Amino acid sequence: MNTKGLLLMIALVLIITNAFAQVGIGTETPDPSAKLDVTSTTQGFLPPRMTFMHRDLIPTPAEGLIIYNTNTKCLETYNGTNWINICDNNVSLDLVTSGACTGEPTQFTFNGLTYKPVESNNKCWLDRNLGATQVATSSTDAASYGDLYQWGRLTDGHEIRTSANITTQSVTDVPGNANFITTFTDWRSPKNDDLWQDINGINNPCPSGYRLPTETELDAERLSWGSNNAAGAFASPLKFPRAGRRVTSSGSINGVSSDGRYWSSTVLDSRARDLFLNNSNAGMGSDNRAFGFSVRCLKD
Repeated sequence: MNTKGLLLMIALVLIITNAFAQVGIGTETPDPSAKLDVTSTTQGFLPPRMTFMHRDLIPTPAEGLIIYNTNTKCLETYNGTNWINICDNNVSLDLVTSGACTGEPTQFTFNGLTYKPVESNNKCWLDRNLGATQVATSSTDAASYGDLYQWGRLTDGHEIRTSANITTQSVTDVPGNANFITTFTDWRSPKNDDLWQDINGINNPCPSGYRLPTETELDAERLSWGSNNAAGAFASPLKFPRAGRRVTSSGSINGVSSDGRYWSSTVLDSRARDLFLNNSNAGMGSDNRAFGFSVRCLKD
């Protein structure tokens, strides 16, 4: 066989072999159904990590392309028309392009619920209370009430309205249980003023980049309303509902549909500052940290 014939035969063998070859990483016997089989018990598969901006610069993405979106904190796959957020199987939308929420994703998933950023009084907020399944359609829309947090606690289950009560104060920043701690002053002994301070607060319950508003920020929002009461709160872009509160003595919930209480990050002596609203008026107050109030997060 001459040299040209030999080279042609080698080329054909290589082409045929490559056509049926599989790649195994961490295994010498890739699964027959897989073109690429990555096997490990100590490490995972890390896809490309991109922001919305990086993702949208991909020219003509292939159907089935997968990336991890660092804005939404979720895997996304391209279906040939849209990027789909695997966390909630919804279309992954782009970033807000103007106003106080510029650069924020137009919606994102956090703890299994979908939130959107909304601008009010030149600041960027979440569009609903933490734990709420929807934006309020009225001041007494139960689906918009959300959870009731004791001041300074993380999201550990205590905030759920049906969580059980316990009477023992916690001596640590993280109680280690999902119970609502019924005590007259503070769920923690001794108190810790730094639990909800800024985005780096020890127990900040808000999504990444969000935090509890300060007393000044909450009060400025109140002063921007058309009327200083629950009607003005609902008419605002933030649509604050009258979600009620959970009391410290018994753990019972009262005031639902008649008033609302919203924690700030600001502390005052042994108490914390909060926004209250009802049919007659609204203002800033101070309450024991063991109360369960609503939380509305603000972009840092």
